[in-house]
Amino acid sequence: MAEVTLPQLGETVTEGTITRWFKKVGDTVALDEPLFEVSTDKVDTEVPSPIAGVLTEIRVPEGETVPVGAVIGVVGDAGAVVAAPVAAAPAPVVEAAPAPVAAAPTPVVAPAPAPVVAAPVSAPATGNDNRLLSPVVRRLVNEHNLSVDSIAGTGPGGRITREDVLDHIDKIATGATPAAPAPKPVVAAPVPAASAPRVAAPVVRVGERDDVVALSKIRQLTGAHMTMSLSVSPHALSVVEVDYANVENTRAKTKDEFKSAEGFSLTYLPFISRAVVDALVDFPHMNASISGTDLIVHRYVDLGIAVDIEGLGLLVPVVRSAEGKRLRAIAREISDLATRAKSRKLGPDEIQGGTFTISNNGSAGSVLTMAIINQPQVAILSTDAISRKPVVVNVPGGGESIAIHPVGHLAMSWDHRAFDGAYAAGFLVRVKEILETRDWSSEF
Repeated sequence: MAEVTLPQLGETVTEGTITRWFKKVGDTVALDEPLFEVSTDKVDTEVPSPIAGVLTEIRVPEGETVPVGAVIGVVGDAGAVVAAPVAAAPAPVVEAAPAPVAAAPTPVVAPAPAPVVAAPVSAPATGNDNRLLSPVVRRLVNEHNLSVDSIAGTGPGGRITREDVLDHIDKIATGATPAAPAPKPVVAAPVPAASAPRVAAPVVRVGERDDVVALSKIRQLTGAHMTMSLSVSPHALSVVEVDYANVENTRAKTKDEFKSAEGFSLTYLPFISRAVVDALVDFPHMNASISGTDLIVHRYVDLGIAVDIEGLGLLVPVVRSAEGKRLRAIAREISDLATRAKSRKLGPDEIQGGTFTISNNGSAGSVLTMAIINQPQVAILSTDAISRKPVVVNVPGGGESIAIHPVGHLAMSWDHRAFDGAYAAGFLVRVKEILETRDWSSEF
């Protein structure tokens, strides 16, 4: 028998709402088979069963919110005694707010439409192949019209993981694997507007000059996490200026083919990400975490990419094992993770456990940003806006000239406990060198 608990669904998530049970009490469940669906301020995700057996008890009904770690159900051995199902939680009773004190101005609440709850949108069917465990995997297979039989599964029991599908797509793109005939794609129904990120809290007008806006849960949790980070790490800032002309030369030649093949634009971010991953090989202490008085140096790179969720807060989805991926694969994962982050469709394992983080503030126009470290990491890199500026360039014969190139800053906040300024500067200079001198056409 095993108790099923609500897992940690992100580093700042403290609770979740059970939105759906996929099994009834008495149903048989396989190991890693989707058991229930949970919704938080950051993600909506399916959670697999931690054990094979029979669902003997549901302790938390659909619609109820519980803290992380709470026991929500029990899976026992076949033949185990089945408990009576838990009744659905009654509808919450909304208490009327107390009347305002007579001396205070009467608050005027701006009208807000009642939220519309969308019916769950099922992933396109891909047959009964039990290797397709995750909705993410099913979606990727359908979107790219892949043949399931042509993909080697590396998950438990030969199941196909998201990484298996992405690797297979990458091999097809590079010609290493011929594209197999695929079944006719299934067109998913359009997602209702209600599945978009939650809107901000209503505005309460107080008097003629002030509005009061309640901070959302994600804003409160983010603020608490950032405050903790500032109190724990002695933050320092280092900045380099990068000439992106070398990157732009390759990007200009390949961006049309890339967008046609991949369905999204080739930005500077994948180039920067690949340069960071390669520079971490020469500066391993940048790819580390603090644990008490120890520096834990990671021999793998799980690269976090901060994503803004419609101004409501940040998520940091993670590109796993980025050290073994070429630029095209990194670009594909960044696009996929960012798209699903904005619609709150990431799984809990996709938004935690990074070893180094990039915050792409340049996409919003920032020219120099000091980001706050994502604990327990030791550094975070801000990629600031790239604009065309006059620069000094070398010309044949040893002279110099002025040219107009795309230029931008890379600003890195780092933990002074882990290393000193010379080490941090050396890392940034190495990233700059890779961006400015590598033959990026070899990546395509």
